[in-house]
Amino acid sequence: MAEGPNIARIAALIGDNTRAEVLSALMSGCALTATELADMAGVTRQTISSHLGKLLEAGLIGVEQQGRHRYFRLAGHDVAHLLESMMGLVAKAAPAPPLFGPRDPALRKARVCYDHLAGELGVLAYDGMLRLGVLHRGDGGLRLTEQGRAWFARIGVDTRQAAARARSFCRECLDWSERRHHLAGSLGAALLERILEMGWARRERGSRAVVFTAEGEASLRALFQGPGVQAPKAKAAQPAVGEEKAEAPQTTPAATPLPSSSA
Repeated sequence: MAEGPNIARIAALIGDNTRAEVLSALMSGCALTATELADMAGVTRQTISSHLGKLLEAGLIGVEQQGRHRYFRLAGHDVAHLLESMMGLVAKAAPAPPLFGPRDPALRKARVCYDHLAGELGVLAYDGMLRLGVLHRGDGGLRLTEQGRAWFARIGVDTRQAAARARSFCRECLDWSERRHHLAGSLGAALLERILEMGWARRERGSRAVVFTAEGEASLRALFQGPGVQAPKAKAAQPAVGEEKAEAPQTTPAATPLPSSSA
């Protein structure tokens, strides 16, 4: 008998197509109702209830009651990390590039990977931080440099506050569409939060896509063009498309102008 915990039960739960659809949908970081998840998975309400019960019992998802609605979300960052890793393995094992539908170009450009930025712009940001010495990748893994702390402070991110969160602080995550890494952990989450606060981008409701404005994308790219380049000023933050129709109340932080930066 193999030593250590048996992974077969969890693997079987994730391996079911409907439950895999549910977990993938919850990778948006949003809480969703059973009805919404049933529609996304293409199954009946009765069927989705059975699948949600199994995922709850295994501790892969959590549920929160608000009024007459029950909202489901991933149980935590460790579950999200597991799913990220599996998506990366699937992408590497693909025998040929898949055919992408109309929505996929937006997801490839920029999307949420649970709570941090992924896609082309997520990889661009991560590569830029390595190149500028904001992050250092060594034998001990990824770490934030002293220069990096100052860099993040200039764009309004408190790295001490991010490090205090009860989770991994700074790690790389394999991007399934770019086949390269982007920044994850609480530092990656703080960066995405700041991008949204400054109005450079908005979440697209009902999708993992992050939609950048033209000025917002130019601002992000300017951060990584080397010393002496200043990013354009931030615009007022915009709500996600259709956000006013959300069943659960949501609040959006007020936009804060970007301080002058020479990063």
